[in-house]
Amino acid sequence: MAHRFVASAGPCGASVFSTPPIGIWARLCTGFPRDAEHACFLDWLIDRIGEHRVDALVIAGDVFDGQNPPIPALALFYRFVARAKAQHPRLDIVVVAGNHDSASRLEAPSPLMTEMGVRVIGTLPASAAGMFDPSPLIVPLHDADGSVAARCVAMPYLRPSDLPAVEEAEDIDPLIEGVRRLYSQAWSGGREHCGRGEALILTGHCYMRGGALSELSERKILGGNLHALPVDIFPDDAAYVALGHLHRAQAVGGREAVRYSGSPIPLALDEQPYPHQVVLTEFAGGRLVGHEALRVPRHVAIHRVSEASPEAALDRLKRLELDRGLPRDAWPFLEVTVTLPEPRPALRDEVEAVLAGRPVRLLKLGVRLTGSGQTLADSAPPVDLASLEPEEVFRRLYHRSHDGDPEPDLMAAFHELLTGVQETM
Repeated sequence: MAHRFVASAGPCGASVFSTPPIGIWARLCTGFPRDAEHACFLDWLIDRIGEHRVDALVIAGDVFDGQNPPIPALALFYRFVARAKAQHPRLDIVVVAGNHDSASRLEAPSPLMTEMGVRVIGTLPASAAGMFDPSPLIVPLHDADGSVAARCVAMPYLRPSDLPAVEEAEDIDPLIEGVRRLYSQAWSGGREHCGRGEALILTGHCYMRGGALSELSERKILGGNLHALPVDIFPDDAAYVALGHLHRAQAVGGREAVRYSGSPIPLALDEQPYPHQVVLTEFAGGRLVGHEALRVPRHVAIHRVSEASPEAALDRLKRLELDRGLPRDAWPFLEVTVTLPEPRPALRDEVEAVLAGRPVRLLKLGVRLTGSGQTLADSAPPVDLASLEPEEVFRRLYHRSHDGDPEPDLMAAFHELLTGVQETM
């Protein structure tokens, strides 16, 4: 019999669903709340669980976007869990904490969640002697008949303080070696619990070596990129490894069974082209027999306008096709980037005037400067710098950002300012 699971950095499932980091209430680096987009994703996810008869859902961390999520974000997540269990009572759900989550806050309702068949793991469990005890991390996942089909080792995000002390050596990174030892102990515990024909499924919320980052929205964790984990930290006999943290869906180290499912919605403007998805995995006889990326529909579009002049950008914005029938929380986000050969102080006012009353949300107005980019030290020898006249310093600074010479009106304003300063000296 085959078993289906969904993997994500959010909720998970035997068909197992692996979901991406949910990051509920993430704000796209702008301040706009994203709760409507998350609600649409969670509704879609529940529908897919039913459509594909998913046995388990695994959420690999970053359930929330911050340590202290607002009440509406908490309500949205718990409402999702309650609906998923009400519509699919046999669904196993495993949730682990990510680096954005407060581990203790996420775990706080776990006694109630466990009674519902939902396992939430935020912190590393310890024995009475204070030693790491992996047993509570090992979660059985059941098939439609109620038989155990897999064991999920639900490892949450590891902070440096969680790691065992490792003696420094020339060829050993203490952070990576500490993670390796904890993972190895957890995987061994999971392997010991696996019966005949049961798949071993692992989770991790971490940054893997060679992983493609979203530069605008991802935090470099576990000491930064120098401490990226090697893929061999996960054993070859693992049927599947559901990873959280990176927003781009991707396999790791050439191993198709070790993968990030990515974020369910764009969490930064540069994520607009990402194939946001959840991963549906299928197991039989303790082995991965298939996986499928299910594309998440986009509730809010992102428009990125880049032009070589302000006039071209304004003209394109005027011709931008927008749906006036959309509710406000579905209005597209807009980024405008313009090349400026000379100063244009009123550019934002001009852009906002073109967009006034139209169903779109301007997130970012960026400019590309055409000057040399050189500092004064680069453009003039140090020995001559002190002898430069104020007007020459001003011209060189202008050339750093713009082509050509300053307009006469700008030079007149500079001379007026310079005279006023000199008169007060």
